[in-house]
Parts: sequence; structure tokens; C-alpha cells
Amino acid sequence: MHIWPGSSYPLGASFDGGGTNFALFSEVADRIELCLVDDDGGETRVDLPERNGLVWHGYLPRVGPGQRYGYRVHGPYDPLAGLRCNPAKLLLDPYAKALDGHIDWDEALFSYRFGDPTSRNDADSGPFAMTSVVINPFFDWVRDRPLRIPYNETVIYEAHVKGMTMRHPGIPVDVRGSYAGLAHPVMIDHLRKLGVTAVELMPVHQFVHDSALVERGLSNYWGYNTIGFFAPHNDYACFGTCGE
Repeated sequence: MHIWPGSSYPLGASFDGGGTNFALFSEVADRIELCLVDDDGGETRVDLPERNGLVWHGYLPRVGPGQRYGYRVHGPYDPLAGLRCNPAKLLLDPYAKALDGHIDWDEALFSYRFGDPTSRNDADSGPFAMTSVVINPFFDWVRDRPLRIPYNETVIYEAHVKGMTMRHPGIPVDVRGSYAGLAHPVMIDHLRKLGVTAVELMPVHQFVHDSALVERGLSNYWGYNTIGFFAPHNDYACFGTCGE
């Protein structure tokens, strides 16, 4: 697979209509492999060819939205110095706009063996890891525009997507606990009557369910365990942003 030099900006995966630019910051890496993941979990690996200002980058023509990917970083491994480069671990893109999969807390995801925190774990994490996903950045907002209400007139309502509407009698059952439920005219009318001008949602970016909760058959309701700050949460069986 031929990769072009691409650009160091912006960080993350940027689709331009003809291909995707990949850019990842690393101060210590000696080499970075971009891993394109197929539907069966197989990987096509290609080295990012360029580095500018500690950002490794490359551009792949014909790679577009929906492509799952991750990184394998080669470099120093010195835990006492805070360095844990290990190409056996498939890493997420911290600037990914979407993530796929879930964390199942397999030992392969960790840099050490559970029985020995000082050991090095070279088990391949790929089969157990979440992957980043290339998105389509183009969206027609039609007539939607920011309201631009002055700060001195702004009233912010903090809300949990599911908790706000899951038991609201005026919201149709099929959209309770969802974004659609939060945007339902009944809710909009309620917020307007309160004088609310803006809604601040509790964490809706990608988070993981803590291992202690998973082991007990529970989940993270509030979402305060972020793993992807730029990606909306994708777990439709969760208690954070959906109604199932």
C-alpha cells in the first residue's frame, strides 16, 4: 500500500473526499505503524513516513469514512521513566472522532502481567482492543445556526441524556433515554418554560465501563471514565447515553 507524505495538521484522521490524512503526536517514538483493521480483525500495517514537530503523518488515497484503524508505536520501553512503547499493543488515536468496539479488560490490553506489575507484557492486544474510525466530516446544517445568546443572558441546564427523559410520561416510549427524546418538542417546551437557553450534557464522549462494574454485571451510568474525548459514545447497551 503506497502512502503519501501528507500533513502534520490537523491531528487525527482527516478525510478530504479522496483519501485520509493521518497525524499522530509522539515525542519518543522511533517508528509508528498505522494499522488498518478489516471486518475480520485482520490488519494492514503501513509506516507513517514523515515527522514534523514531533508529529508523525501520512496520507492514504482511497481510504475513507468507516475505515477502522489504530497505531503500533515502536520506541523506548522504560516504565520507571514513564516510557512504555510496545508495538504489541494496538493504540487508539487520541484525536479520533469515532471509536468502535469495547474494552473487555483482557490482560493483553495491559503493559504488564497481572501477577507481576514490573514485568513486560508482549501479548498482542489487537483482538481485544477498541479501534478508531475514520468519519465523514461533511454535513449540511441547512438553516441551523448558533443562537449566539450573550453570556449575561445565558441560562445553562446540565442534563444526563438517559436520566432526563427515560421516565418522562410525555416522551414517546421508543425515544425515551435517547438524544431524540432530549430534542423532543415536549422537552424543548419544558426547558423554555424554565428560561433555559442552553443544555450542557453530562459526558457523552466515548468512555469505558470500569472492570469492577463489569465483573458485577453493572455499567458506568455517568460516563466519567473517558477514553476518547472527541468521539461520541457508541455503546448502545450502556446506561450513559441511551435508553436500552
